Amino acid sequence: MASPLKIIFAGTPEFAAVSLDALLGSEHQVCAVYTQPDRPAGRGRKLIQSQVKQLALAKDISVFQPVSLKQAEAQQALECLQADLMIVVAYGLILPSAVLQAPRFGCLNVHASLLPRWRGAAPIQRAILAGDKETGVTIMQMDEGLDTGAMLRKVTTPITDEDTAQTLHDRLAHMGADALLDTLTLFATDERHYTPEAQDDSQATYADKLHKAEAKINWQQSAIEIHRMIRAFNAWPVAQTSIGETIVRIWNADVLVSSDSVPTDAPVGAVIAETKQGIDVLSGDGILRITKLQMPGGRPLPVGDFLNAKSLAGSIFN
Repeated sequence: MASPLKIIFAGTPEFAAVSLDALLGSEHQVCAVYTQPDRPAGRGRKLIQSQVKQLALAKDISVFQPVSLKQAEAQQALECLQADLMIVVAYGLILPSAVLQAPRFGCLNVHASLLPRWRGAAPIQRAILAGDKETGVTIMQMDEGLDTGAMLRKVTTPITDEDTAQTLHDRLAHMGADALLDTLTLFATDERHYTPEAQDDSQATYADKLHKAEAKINWQQSAIEIHRMIRAFNAWPVAQTSIGETIVRIWNADVLVSSDSVPTDAPVGAVIAETKQGIDVLSGDGILRITKLQMPGGRPLPVGDFLNAKSLAGSIFN
């Protein structure tokens, strides 16, 4: 017979807030929320609460924001909550062994990849950059390694040529929340007949944290590679190129299968055509058609609106 679980939730960004919201709408009890300390953001450097904290406070849930969980005092406070499970979703802090063992059934993680592929900080973006055809969410029993724990559930979704990191993020966030609730039934019943699947470490890949420097387009690359990059870095840090000293941010693009009007002497990065359908740029292999872009001080514009005010004909992107 199923019985509600007493749960500690640990997470920080929007991706995590989706799972927290699902838990708050379930039969389970969220007894406390852990999230990163408030951070300064924006031009005024005002302290901003994480989206998980905002949701928790709106639901009158106790919020803890330790800088680290390595101190005995922080570990004791968590243990005193006497939770059945701790659910961790994009929290951002390392959990010491004492924390992993504090809840009755340990700690579960909602990870946005099909483990062991793309362990680490940026699995959604790295999957797009690599040209993966599918990805998904893994619910994992946490251990002391980096996303190395045994797997309890996997759900998959295709990665389409139209997917950006943002659209994939949103889809996976909801898939992860649903998979989490399904997984909790394994712990909420008296008979727990399930066998966690160990990860094959030989198949592991690592999704390193994104850096702004990666967002600079190299037009010597193929149109397909640049297209993946644009999609992977939408909505952050956004792929960029330049005309002289002017930075141009590229939000969306397509790959042209063929073109009958490629100048034989055009250098890579050259704008070889522009219409309301897009701005065509020659790459190291193929043509990239820019469909949404942003100039300094402006907002992102569909190419048709952009060309009403400005032409890039004859330009060469650095």
